[in-house]
Amino acid sequence: MDVDALNDFFGPLAPGLHGVVFDESSTDRVVGHIDVTEPLIAGTGFLFAPAVISLADTLCAAGCGNNIAEGHSFTTVELKSNFLSSARVGERVIGVATPAHLGRMTHVWDVEVTNNTTGRTMALFRCTQMVLAPRA
Repeated sequence: MDVDALNDFFGPLAPGLHGVVFDESSTDRVVGHIDVTEPLIAGTGFLFAPAVISLADTLCAAGCGNNIAEGHSFTTVELKSNFLSSARVGERVIGVATPAHLGRMTHVWDVEVTNNTTGRTMALFRCTQMVLAPRA
């Protein structure tokens, strides 16, 4: 899907509510961002960790969708995040997703999430998806 279609599709869903915006989408790279707003802040004063996971997982979903056959679907079977830093209101967070493995039955995607304001890596994320063939 192109970025306009992805933004239209995800806009009214949970990723859109978290502010996820797609900037680039292809079979080997998906880029998106969130602008940190007050509703995305945790009690600590920093970006709520699930918002980062929402960004990363959504980018992986788009990447997987870009690489499966027509009529197939997929589901996330495992995800992992390592948080290294965070962000505050007014900062932009960018995620870059790339495939580590594009198999027939599973895909593995990595995302590096960066605070665009500070230039610091915020999170390293890995997601495994199971490709689902259409039922006969």
